[in-house]
Amino acid sequence: MAAEADATDVAQRRGGPPPDVVIEEYDPWEPFNEGMFEFNRWLDRWVLKPVAKGYNYVMPDLLQQMIGNGFDNIRFVPRFVNCTLQGKFGGAGRELGRFVLNSTLGVGGLGDVAKREPFNLQKCNEDTGQTLGVWGAGPGPYLMLPFLPPLTVRDAIGYAADGAMDPLAYFLPFIWTGLGMKAGDTVNDRSVNLDLYQGFEETTVEFYSALRNAYLQRRLKLIKE
Repeated sequence: MAAEADATDVAQRRGGPPPDVVIEEYDPWEPFNEGMFEFNRWLDRWVLKPVAKGYNYVMPDLLQQMIGNGFDNIRFVPRFVNCTLQGKFGGAGRELGRFVLNSTLGVGGLGDVAKREPFNLQKCNEDTGQTLGVWGAGPGPYLMLPFLPPLTVRDAIGYAADGAMDPLAYFLPFIWTGLGMKAGDTVNDRSVNLDLYQGFEETTVEFYSALRNAYLQRRLKLIKE
């Protein structure tokens, strides 16, 4: 969930799509989605946010960043695969190079040395939902599910496919260990973005519709890149 994917990157950094792009907000399950949205918001307010605040208090910022880097490095496989499937072979090469450099020079991925001089290898954020969109699949209805970020039906399928490619699913054989790692990743991410998310929530009146619009804008932009 990570606070609704950190309010969809804080409403796409308060930006939007080009003026000639029309966003279709197809939300036929809105009553259900709003209920799930309120549940996730309640969970964030009373569980995730307090835990993240405590975590932020005891965990130095540098260590939080290192933990985030480690999780990100482990999950290079979906990015690499989807870059390849979309024909972005330069991005696939960067992802492979980043993984090798960060796993070795970055001490198991705790340091993101690949993005610095002299390598300058930036992450290629591709996922299966984007791949399906590039291949021509429509987004389908907007969808909110418990414990998960905003989705569409297409992106929900992609989310499941990316989860199946997550190396943690194979290196951690016991489900509770895997859930614990996911919870740690979520709390760490929420802690890093505490102020960012709170600022968006406090200045947005129609939070549900704003989040939906921001998510759909962001996904359309990513697919068109």
